[in-house]
Order: sequence, then C-alpha cells, then structure tokens
Amino acid sequence: MGEVMSGKRDYYEILGIDRNSNASEIKNAFRSLARKYHPDKNQGDPESEIKFKEVQEAYAVLSVPNEKKKYDTYGHNRPGGSPFGPGGFEGVNISIEDLFGGGFESVFGSIFGSGGRNRRTKRQRGSDLLVRHSVAFQAVMDGSEESLEFQVLKTCKDCSGLGSSSPEGVRECPACDGRGRIQRIERVGPFTQQVVSDCSSCQGDGRIVQNPCSNCQGDGRANETKKVQFTVPAGIENGTRLRMSGYGESAKSENGDPGHLYIEIEIDEHEWFERDGADLLMAIPLSYTDLVLGATIEIPHLDGENLKIKVPSGSKPGDTISLKGRGLPSQRTRNGKGSVMVLLKLDIPSKISRGLKKKLLDIKDEISFSEQELKNKITEEAKSRRKG
Repeated sequence: MGEVMSGKRDYYEILGIDRNSNASEIKNAFRSLARKYHPDKNQGDPESEIKFKEVQEAYAVLSVPNEKKKYDTYGHNRPGGSPFGPGGFEGVNISIEDLFGGGFESVFGSIFGSGGRNRRTKRQRGSDLLVRHSVAFQAVMDGSEESLEFQVLKTCKDCSGLGSSSPEGVRECPACDGRGRIQRIERVGPFTQQVVSDCSSCQGDGRIVQNPCSNCQGDGRANETKKVQFTVPAGIENGTRLRMSGYGESAKSENGDPGHLYIEIEIDEHEWFERDGADLLMAIPLSYTDLVLGATIEIPHLDGENLKIKVPSGSKPGDTISLKGRGLPSQRTRNGKGSVMVLLKLDIPSKISRGLKKKLLDIKDEISFSEQELKNKITEEAKSRRKG
C-alpha cells in the first residue's frame, strides 16, 4: 500500500481507530493522544515530540471530510503530493488547555478551511463603488441633506445569492475541490517554488453552477437601483469623498461583507465667487469716480445678509478690501469662518455718449498730468513697486 511505499505510518493506526470511525471518535482519539504526548507533559523527550506531531498530522487530515476521502482512496501517495505543500506538515501550536476545552478545532480549521468555498471567500469583501454627486455652491456655506440613486450589484433576490434556481444546481468544483485555488510546483532552474492561483474551471469561486438563475445568470448578484440619503457638511472641499459603509457591491461569497460606497462631491461654480479654502475671492469693477470719491456697494451674499463693500476715496485699481468672518465655514477651526476678499478693478467703458465725451474733454486738463508730474508719478510708482 501507499503507506509502506511512503515510509509513513497509517493515520488510523496512529490514532488507534478503524477506518469506519466517525468524526466524534476521531476527535476523541486525537484529544486523548495529544494530551498524552503534549510537550508540556513530556519536556525533554524527543520521542514524545515526534509522536505528538504524528497525532496532529493524522487528525489534521482525517478531521476534514474532503481530505479524509482522498486519504482513504490514495493513502499517503495521493495525486499532487502532500496536502501540506512541499514542506510537509510542520505541526500546530496548540496549548494543553485547548485539548481540554476544545479550542484546538479552530486551530486545525485554518489549515484546510471548514468546507472548501468558505475557506477561500469568508474574508472577501464586495467591490467598492464610486459615484460623483454635484451640490450647489450654497451647500458649502450651510451644509445640506442630499439623496441620490445608483445602480449596484446586490445579492440576487430570485435565488438568494445561490446563483441557481435550486440548490441541486450547484456543485463543488472538482478541479479544486471547492477551494477556488490551485496549488502547483514550478521549477525555475535548480530551484522549485510553490505557486497558488485561481482555479480556471470555476474562476476562483469554488463551485460550478449547472442550472443558472435567469435573473443573475449564475453570478448570485444582480444590478439593483438603490437610493441613499447623506449629509454634506458645511465647508466641504471640492472632490471630497464621503464613505457610506456597506452600500457598495455585495460580496461573491455567501458570508462576505459588502463593499463601501464613495460619494465624490463636485461643487457647482458660483456666479462671482472663487474659493480659496474658507475664503471667498471676488473682483468688483468700479468707475473712475467711484475710486476717486469712494462708494458703498451692496450685493446679496451666501449667508443671507447683504454684503456691504465700502470703497474708500482715493482707492486704486488692484487694491483689496477684506471682510472678515463673511467667508465659508472652516473645517479646521470650530465655529470659524473665512473672509471675503474683494479686488477693486477700474472699469473702462468701450463706448461713451457724445455728451459724456464732451464733458470729459472739458475736464481733461484738470485731471491730466503735466510732463513733470507724469515723470514724478512714474518714479513714485517704481519705488513703491520695489519696496513691495
């Protein structure tokens, strides 16, 4: 038999049971022998250490139905070599308290998993989804309550995620024994390496759907229209992504978690404001007389109270007026707001009436510079620019 050829003892012989033993009998035999040979009870005894590892290996295989079936058929000479990989069984770190309390089962379950497909997919999460959503500029000042509809893959309602119209239409993938992964040994020059990849027969799902559900075509998930409500906080930046946990795609696996929905906020442009963090920037065109004599400009504002811009007499194009506390809410400081920064510009009309042209000609000498005055102005401007 294969056991003789491989030089390894029969697993049933190691546990002292026959081949018809049930799962409970296999567990009890392992528990008893593992206590007997545990290193904590046999310190400094290398023979007990070897037997403890043998008992562990026997239980690791015989406690998993798929692995037990392969062993019963092929013995130690199973196709593909050792189920533990090229390194063989390395032993499991299990305390003697676990052998009394039963905690060893979860330790061994991590070797092969507890049922093929679940081992591979139990920690899988559905894909995340990104949706872009536009909000009015006003929402940056006040915040807003928003809602949107989107299409997302969710567990198929017709087959409850099974992928088949009946449970009989789904079977374990024979190519990978339900694991969803194929392990093979590749040789690279004088070296060998273990390579694990998705099973091509089942695309890593661990199962074959023979009678696909008409709604999801066997995937177990189908597109649904979902509606979500969410809050846009005041002061939000353009491009911010809000995360809605669990609103993404359902996982392919039965007990996987859904992905997340990310909502990327796009802020509509304002009629005249530009934004710099919590500050609002704008330019206001003024006539020559408004700059020289001064003026008060009043325009509607985002906070509900009109914005009063007082232009001092003698102002120059390019001067800036700052209105503190009238900007956007700041997410960096509690209850803080930015400023409104107003750039003064000289508006030169492209066309003027004949009457206005005549009046301007009458006062031209009064407001124009002489040659020496112009030279002085140029020099003053250069000094001012260099200091700045």
